[in-house]
Amino acid sequence: MSRILCAWSPNWAIANWRRRNPCDWPAEPFALIETVRAVRRLSAVSETASRLGLSVGQKATDAMALVPELATAEAEPQADAAALMALADWCVRFSPAVALDAPDGLFLDVTGVDHLWGGEAAMLADLTERLAANGLPFRSAIADTPGAAWALAHYGEDAAIAPPGGQAVLLKPLRPAALRFDLETWAQIERLGLRQVGQLMAIPRGPFARRFGRAALTRLDQALGRETEALQFRRPPNPWFARLAFAEPISAPEDLARVAFDISARLCARLETEGQGGRRFELCYHRLDGKTLPVQVGLALPGRDARRLGKLFAPKLETLDPGFGIEVVTLTAEGVEPISARQGRLDAAREPTLEEGLAPLVDRLVNRLGEARVWRASPVESHVPELSADRARPFASRPNGAPEVRPWARETPRPTRLFRRPEPVETVMAALPDDPPSQFRWRGQLHRVRHAEGPERIGEEWWKGAIEDVDTRHVRDYYRVEDAEGRRFWLFRAGLYADPQDPPQWWMHGVFG
Repeated sequence: MSRILCAWSPNWAIANWRRRNPCDWPAEPFALIETVRAVRRLSAVSETASRLGLSVGQKATDAMALVPELATAEAEPQADAAALMALADWCVRFSPAVALDAPDGLFLDVTGVDHLWGGEAAMLADLTERLAANGLPFRSAIADTPGAAWALAHYGEDAAIAPPGGQAVLLKPLRPAALRFDLETWAQIERLGLRQVGQLMAIPRGPFARRFGRAALTRLDQALGRETEALQFRRPPNPWFARLAFAEPISAPEDLARVAFDISARLCARLETEGQGGRRFELCYHRLDGKTLPVQVGLALPGRDARRLGKLFAPKLETLDPGFGIEVVTLTAEGVEPISARQGRLDAAREPTLEEGLAPLVDRLVNRLGEARVWRASPVESHVPELSADRARPFASRPNGAPEVRPWARETPRPTRLFRRPEPVETVMAALPDDPPSQFRWRGQLHRVRHAEGPERIGEEWWKGAIEDVDTRHVRDYYRVEDAEGRRFWLFRAGLYADPQDPPQWWMHGVFG
């Protein structure tokens, strides 16, 4: 059974405006104004302004006439949305699954994590106290469903916690608006004199749906847990998650490195128990001021070696600024997949495979230089040399269902590396029409050919372009040649001896090392 925490700030826009403008706090009463269809209206009002009779949506001119001393400022909805998103990222210290309830609330899936605080009540109190300390007053509640948690946070007692399976009892005395009905349905319920959710729960399902609509019945079922409600989490729920909290903040570099190993050991123990390994790991240091310092490392092969992860994290910790201290550290594993436990011989330790032997070196290079700078050449189905290879991860495997690519033919060897662009070759002497060159000049040096193989004719991939673009100048005849000093080259002749006015051109495409 899931446990959902809903946190809602009644004055989110005003609280954020004051945080963004700490030196410009106006006197109460205070309101934010926005333009709606060319009309200036109140978008948020302070508690003092609300007690004086002002409300959201009221025209600004009417509000000023009613409360002449009203102080106003321009609303900033985009900044409020960005702040809510940042708060969702901050809440990862309480749960890895956080969803936005725009414009002023959050949902947290706290299933199975409350024991880290000693229970749901302690976790809820810790969350609201931290938010209040940063000038963000929130109401919160926990229930089995998002609908019930939302209803209790908005219309129930603050910090209400519905026992598992017991949200119906707490929902009955609440107003019908707690079920998030649309305005038309809510107005109809008010006209009928239904003032509590319990009265709606007593109506049979058939008459309820006929009178108020299927959408209203869905809202009721979602709140009671009869129908599931999908939440769009800021980060997809990840079961491979570990968390460490400290009694006192830490900031020393050696402490940061030590906890990186400790939390890696905790998560890797779970992975080993389940026979799994991760390819990517994200370590997040949560500072006292609410900022998160993420550090990511990747593995060439799925792994669960805590010592190896600690060594990969260590160089990246030098750039972190712990500020006034780190209070929480979290670690998540991505790209988790099964690892088969292989055993070689009973009387000797198993020798590592080539990939396993190279994996630690590849990991260090990738995490130091970047993933884009460490790669291997992978064959591609194409006869054109520059299109017959692509970059791939060092130990990337073929995806399931992907067609198998034939390896390069051994009877037509290629240089290990081709030039980025073929280089022109001059002073070529070759018998017509298809004999290899007997000498050529490249990069200002004359080479006399001693041995040669070819030609190997390669045409363009004409089926990939327009038929009018097909040209004999795109036909290439490749030769593998060796000069008198033993140096080997791979060059080609582009075009055919068909037009004396447009003779073929010779190009150098690579060298054999």
